[in-house]
Amino acid sequence: MSNDMDHESIPTKEVTNVPDYEMSLNSPSAAVLKVAHRKVDKSLLCWYAFVYLIMRIHVSNISNTAIMNLEQGTGIKTQLGNLSSGQWAWALSIFYYPYMILEPLATLMLKRFSPSVWMSRIMLTWGIISMCQGATQNYAGIMACRFFLGAAEAGFYPGVLYHLSFWYPTDRLPLRIAFFYACGLAGWRWLFMLEGIPAIMCSVYTFFYLPNYPQTCKFLSDEERAAIIADLPNQAPTMRDKTFDVEQVRSLFRSPSFVPFLMIWITHGIGGWGISFVLPTVIYELGISNSAISQVMTMPPFTLVFVILCGLAFFIHTKRLSPWVAGLSVEIVQIICYILLIAIKQPIAKYIFVMIATAASQSFFAIIWPERIRAARGTTTAGLAIGITNASCQLMGIVGPQIYQAKFGPTYRVSYICSVVLLSTCLCAVLTSWFFVARDDKQRAEVETSDQERAA
Repeated sequence: MSNDMDHESIPTKEVTNVPDYEMSLNSPSAAVLKVAHRKVDKSLLCWYAFVYLIMRIHVSNISNTAIMNLEQGTGIKTQLGNLSSGQWAWALSIFYYPYMILEPLATLMLKRFSPSVWMSRIMLTWGIISMCQGATQNYAGIMACRFFLGAAEAGFYPGVLYHLSFWYPTDRLPLRIAFFYACGLAGWRWLFMLEGIPAIMCSVYTFFYLPNYPQTCKFLSDEERAAIIADLPNQAPTMRDKTFDVEQVRSLFRSPSFVPFLMIWITHGIGGWGISFVLPTVIYELGISNSAISQVMTMPPFTLVFVILCGLAFFIHTKRLSPWVAGLSVEIVQIICYILLIAIKQPIAKYIFVMIATAASQSFFAIIWPERIRAARGTTTAGLAIGITNASCQLMGIVGPQIYQAKFGPTYRVSYICSVVLLSTCLCAVLTSWFFVARDDKQRAEVETSDQERAA
């Protein structure tokens, strides 16, 4: 039932006679490639988008539970022993410690064990542990569950990006990453238990049906498989490469863009995403006394994310907008929103700017990820770069809830000031990364031109 074929009977990047070139839109090869990509989108991208939706629901539900059943006196904080704001912040943060530590190696494990096996393992374990949260009785129990849940889930998001880089060249990734990104007892106990069931079911499907690599994909014809392999750049990760190459690891850490990219993910993660962990509470403290209405009012920001991502992805995909310019614009909008939130007091206006800031923060990474992947050369480099970069971003889950603790509400003035400082630093890191990536592209183009002239 596997989607893989015998490795010896299919073409690879090294043995195929199809050249690596930019195909004309009117050529037969381009038509084959278009059909092949549609098949891959349906079998791989749509499945990952569905699973990511389940993941986002499960990640965000811990924030939603904070205000569930408050009117009845059976809220999660009360039933777990009247948790303080500090204890609740730690319950949110503990999830991200194993995430941050395990993600780099967890990403490479996808190559070691194959995507279908590794991803199904992640889904199965996160589903089981997620359901266990519904049985917790005290602070220690929820802390233990949150810690092991982070360990179980580590590697999913960077693993998806790493897996996609085996199938698509980086210039075809923005639209697909944007789509993937945009498609997340007392009441809170049922919420935890029910959210784990879809993940377990998804793990079974993933184990048997997830296509691992272009070279071993069953639903593509030989011609379509060769077209996809030929469309990939020479430095793209491949099934035949070693899982761990020491020289590629050295080149990653020597890259001048390595640290600036880390700074982007750290500063935007904490400064931009921090508010998303407590969004229901922030809205509740705007003066809305009904927790159910507060939950509903968390929906518009994420609807706006979908609209923004679809629009930006279209313009980037059609080369009408640089992803760097789009990323800078999103950061500037978010900084302006936080400055206004510091100054204004009118609840409706504050909600509007919270909504815009949340939408901007959720859109940024999907725009910049393809550039991070493009800057990594080779299978090991790409896997580690994606894993380390995303692991550094998990500081958002450790520090973010601390910055947005309830003790800073209802104005959250201190929280917004911290976010403005962090996002301003992120702007500088984006400009620095853009400079180094552009310089690297120019040097590579000069080398290729020189090689072509010598060959002629």
